[in-house]
Amino acid sequence: MNSSRKTMARWKKVVLAIVAAVLAIALIAGIAVYAVWHDELATLASITQVRPRNDAHLDGSVYTMHVKGGFYLDDFVAQGGVSNDAELIAFITGKITKGLLNMGISAPEIGCSSFTATTAEGDQLFARNYDFSKTNTCLVFTEANEGRHASISTADLQFLGIDVDSDLTGLMDKITCLAATYAPLDGINDAGVACGIYMTYQGAETVPTDQNTDKPDFTSTTLLRLILDYADDVDEAVEIASSYDMHDSANTSYHYMVADASGRSAVLEWVGSTDATDNDGSQRQLVVHYNDADAALGEAEAASDFQWVTNFILQPGYYADSDESEMKGLDRYERIYQELSATDGVVADEQAAMDILAIVGRRSWDNDDGNGCTVHSVVYNLTDRTVRWVPNENFDDPTAVFEFSLEDV
Repeated sequence: MNSSRKTMARWKKVVLAIVAAVLAIALIAGIAVYAVWHDELATLASITQVRPRNDAHLDGSVYTMHVKGGFYLDDFVAQGGVSNDAELIAFITGKITKGLLNMGISAPEIGCSSFTATTAEGDQLFARNYDFSKTNTCLVFTEANEGRHASISTADLQFLGIDVDSDLTGLMDKITCLAATYAPLDGINDAGVACGIYMTYQGAETVPTDQNTDKPDFTSTTLLRLILDYADDVDEAVEIASSYDMHDSANTSYHYMVADASGRSAVLEWVGSTDATDNDGSQRQLVVHYNDADAALGEAEAASDFQWVTNFILQPGYYADSDESEMKGLDRYERIYQELSATDGVVADEQAAMDILAIVGRRSWDNDDGNGCTVHSVVYNLTDRTVRWVPNENFDDPTAVFEFSLEDV
């Protein structure tokens, strides 16, 4: 009997030792995972669906994501950026998703509208429609870090390869969302700087800008990321753009608009020859059209303190005078000017700016670019650092009107 008890006691010690060893290994593994992934885990935990999909209305799901930490942007800058989408994917995969992500960057043909305006109380606004097709979107909140601004931006998750016809269904989809930090389409930072990206369809066949000098490199959405993190005003945004070689993302061409709380704004374009002969993206140069120095663009622009943009190049002489057919979104451009010029660019408030976006939204405007819906409409208040954001023209649904403040980031 005593021998049996001794044997059982020995087995208990063995079992306890095994359990202790397993727990120790699990603890060490947990500590290791936390040490490597603590910011990413906190970011993944923050992903929240704030509006469900409605396929009948072409509404994808809307998510928010609060990014913890610096998401390796300093490393991105230190390595000289990236010169193409493949390099961006490699950077994101290696740094942010730790090799667990197999992502792709698609080639959307987006048709967008944007403008600046001033409220009756003097606040500076930056408004934007993003026209594309049904997709899931993510509002990305980043923290202020040393030398860098906090920001709120919008990313199209279809751009990252996430299925448009389903919600985020598992861990891998959420890990893919971590890449949204590097794919903003528009946004605002806590200095009151806002920016957006717009397709330009340059060349006989759309040709991406692909500069190759001795400058560091960035792609389309990473330009916006750098502006949101580092620019205090329009001049610093232009300085950032001038310091890099542009390599347009997704095998297409874009121009950009940036504005700040002082009321200054600018459209940034990379242009070379005329549209009919613009087939070498490596020869394009940055041209900046400031809202207070754009008389060369035309009488309307010269007479206006506000600025507006759609999907064609503004640079004079780029298109043949008699050929407006290549000027995508010219009709929307003219209608936005009609609305704003009636009040010299002054609108009552953010809702009045949103009303202008509604006028040129896909459901109320003749669809000239094949895009099925206005994925989101947003009005950034550059003075108050606030955001009013509406998905897919659900302007009359109070549950679809989201308001955010950078004071909460």
